Amino acid sequence: MSEQNANDAGPAQQTEPAEHVVLEEQIDLWRGYVQRRRAISAADVDEMEDHLRGQVSDLTASGLEDEEAFLVAVKRMGNLDEVSREFAREHSDRLWKQLVLVPEDPGDGGRWRELAVVLALAVGAGIVLKVLLAATTGNELVLVRNAVFAVLPFLAGYFVWKRHVPWRVSALLVAVTTALALVVNLYPFEPGEFDAPGMTEFLAITHTPVVLWLLLGVVYAGGAWRSSARRMDFVRFTGELIIYLALIALGGGLLIGLTFGSLSLVGVDFEPFLGDWLLPFALPGALLVGAWLVEAKKNVVENIAPVLTRVFTPLTIVMLVAIFVVLLVNGPLTAVDRDLLILMDAILVLVLFLLLYSISARDPLAPPGIFDWLQLVLVGAALAVDAVALTAMLTRIAEFGFTANKVAALGLNLVLLVHLAWAAWLATGFVRGQRAFGAIERWQTQYLPVYAVWAAIVVVTFGPIFGFA
Repeated sequence: MSEQNANDAGPAQQTEPAEHVVLEEQIDLWRGYVQRRRAISAADVDEMEDHLRGQVSDLTASGLEDEEAFLVAVKRMGNLDEVSREFAREHSDRLWKQLVLVPEDPGDGGRWRELAVVLALAVGAGIVLKVLLAATTGNELVLVRNAVFAVLPFLAGYFVWKRHVPWRVSALLVAVTTALALVVNLYPFEPGEFDAPGMTEFLAITHTPVVLWLLLGVVYAGGAWRSSARRMDFVRFTGELIIYLALIALGGGLLIGLTFGSLSLVGVDFEPFLGDWLLPFALPGALLVGAWLVEAKKNVVENIAPVLTRVFTPLTIVMLVAIFVVLLVNGPLTAVDRDLLILMDAILVLVLFLLLYSISARDPLAPPGIFDWLQLVLVGAALAVDAVALTAMLTRIAEFGFTANKVAALGLNLVLLVHLAWAAWLATGFVRGQRAFGAIERWQTQYLPVYAVWAAIVVVTFGPIFGFA
């Protein structure tokens, strides 16, 4: 901030400190949004902020309140997407340079050091996974139970190192992770048919990664998990990581397929090396390197994500309407297959993730548009499907009784119902001009811990409650 702007801010701080604090928070949000436009450099952002503050100062001097002056000044700055596109046209070389994996300047040791840390952690995760694989030969279930504990701590270690997470937070997360590992491995779960895991064991295995991933969000936020902005950053990180992992998987799968085919033609069996050595190191390596790419090239794929959400949102609406009609006309709800009801929860989770990621990529200062109405339709369709699925679940439980998987599906359904219902209420107020978009964003991030709590309840309590069956 320039000295002039600092002096301009002084009287406001003395006469209206609360209002000035709100103004500073609004400017911080605006600056964070501009910084995600990768065609705009840090120096450009500083210059734009200086200009914005000058506009706000002039407007407040003319008699406007701080909040009103901020809104008018932002409007005068123009649409940020248009500003970003203009910068991209003028500085297209910046976008290409961002795709370089490591800095061209050998003197820039920070990026090289970070890459070395990531590769070391990836090798460490591969070694642990390889040792686990060797120790559990003939018992694949033990490997499945513990693979997540072998890999995710190394990814958490990367963010502990990068974010300088306080040791108290790190120690608490290590304790929670250790407790989960003990629960999953020491509970006397009964085996299912054909050496498959029993239902309570299956639920523990599938819900543990959910708890651990949301705990990773605490590390990603540097321990400041109460910050709504940090939580939304973790949502963006998760979405971008999925995109990077998909690209890495496609490229890696192609290379493995070509190698496998070439070696098979000369009589070399590549499969033992693939299963015993390549995959144990490649899988955690892809996760660690993908996370590093998201951090190093943060939001380079941000222009892709909004396009994907706009493409899949109408398609998802069509899918939900079709499912809703099928559920209604398919006879009595008790006849609906239970696997279909469980699949409904998975579809609703996908809808929720689509909603979350589209919100994370939206300009919070832009007025409501057609796509906001389309998202409201999406949430409404999801609520309709959720209501029918919930009714079918309750009907089946009333007729056939409680089981672990029914209660797990019912609980997740209720958690999703609350999330989507309040999101619909907030979105309705926004598109009608009665509520700011920030309320929608805050609700999405504030509700995330509920999923971790429910997943933890399933892991820890369902075994004893249902006799470890």
